[in-house]
Amino acid sequence: MKHSDIRTTSLPSGEKVPVLGQGTWFMGEDRRQAQREVEALRLGIDLGMTLIDTAEMYGDGGAEEIVGEAIAGRRDEVFIVSKVLPSNASRKGTIAACERALKRLKCETIDLYLLHWRGGYKLHDTVAAFEELIETGKIRAWGVSNFDTDDMEELFDVSGESAVAADQVLYNLTRRGIEFDLLPFCQNRTIPVMAYSPIEQGRMLGHPALAKIAKAYETTPAVVALAFVINQEGVIAIPKSSTPQHIRDNRKALDLKLSPEHLAVLDSAFPPPQRKQRLAML
Repeated sequence: MKHSDIRTTSLPSGEKVPVLGQGTWFMGEDRRQAQREVEALRLGIDLGMTLIDTAEMYGDGGAEEIVGEAIAGRRDEVFIVSKVLPSNASRKGTIAACERALKRLKCETIDLYLLHWRGGYKLHDTVAAFEELIETGKIRAWGVSNFDTDDMEELFDVSGESAVAADQVLYNLTRRGIEFDLLPFCQNRTIPVMAYSPIEQGRMLGHPALAKIAKAYETTPAVVALAFVINQEGVIAIPKSSTPQHIRDNRKALDLKLSPEHLAVLDSAFPPPQRKQRLAML
């Protein structure tokens, strides 16, 4: 990976990936916005946010097409994550879905391929498909999304711990439930947690505690919220943005180290969990 100043975390394989990437949920839904979305992703790559997360669900494949355009001529610079829908996650269906994704992405390999959430197909069949895709060079690693600790334990019975490269879940200041169990569970196994909607799609940004801390650092509430997420060990945030200023603001989160005093303010405003909570999803 380029951009040596970008903080990274490690996959179980030892490969390092940026702790701040780019999401694409809601991209690819309106062709009138396509060029704007492509340019946004390219700017993010320029700034070192070279991990790009997408899924076949987003825009019915439209987001993968946007990513394909954005990475044209730059494939070696980026780490691509995509996801298979549970309705397609049979052994044959997973392979077919991956092949369709590769065509939309206009590349030969997906770096990390995830099961989007649990569905009706047996984990054994999905894992078998993932392993076949690795053998044929169509993906480099696989993982899951929206899996809680019990789901992960069941998955390990099928695949072993070392095979699972990541778990992507909803995590932000207003959704801290994973800090009680799932986050330390993954940290202890060097399995990165990918945080989607790390600023709760903007809904938290009017909170006075965030405004107060942002003022102290001469930055924005979104930067503070993102900094909180990516300062957790082994956590990768994948905020989605289509505006140049927001993308530049996102990048600033990498350089913000919140003080213990400000972390205490955030704990007071957004209390950490004191007991097991049901895994949140959007």
